[in-house]
Amino acid sequence: MLDLLPDLCDQHFNELSVMDPLFQSYGDATIFSGRAVTVKCFEDNSLVKELAGTPGDGRVMVVDGGGSTRRALLGDMIAENAVSNGWAGFVIYGAIRDVATINTLKLGVKAITACPVKTEKRGLGDSGIDLQFAGVNIADGDYIYADLNGVVVAKEALI
Repeated sequence: MLDLLPDLCDQHFNELSVMDPLFQSYGDATIFSGRAVTVKCFEDNSLVKELAGTPGDGRVMVVDGGGSTRRALLGDMIAENAVSNGWAGFVIYGAIRDVATINTLKLGVKAITACPVKTEKRGLGDSGIDLQFAGVNIADGDYIYADLNGVVVAKEALI
């Protein structure tokens, strides 16, 4: 199956929130899904790095970076660590870097754009909180579904 979201939208439209089409697709997993782990941080990926080093269990890290494209919240080392720990992917309301390497990894990544500048590590950020960006609300534990058509959020498992 190359297109998951059109079928989900046809069958479950009233159970979905469709994110605004702001995101570029990165990573070698063009279709990915899993329970959301929410993170809010601004130009500091300390918490993203920390969580990527924990068991992902097929979950998707949803990162509200405030839409900033001045600093990359995900790079190759964190992405490689996430793959090793079983994360399915990332949805990042912000930027990433090391795109060529990330595109070789079995990981799904949605982000606004790429930026070569790393973040400062100040230990700032929150996890497990409700987020609101791209026209939707995302709670920790919601279900994220993504493919080349976009990203949707559901309160219950749909597949």
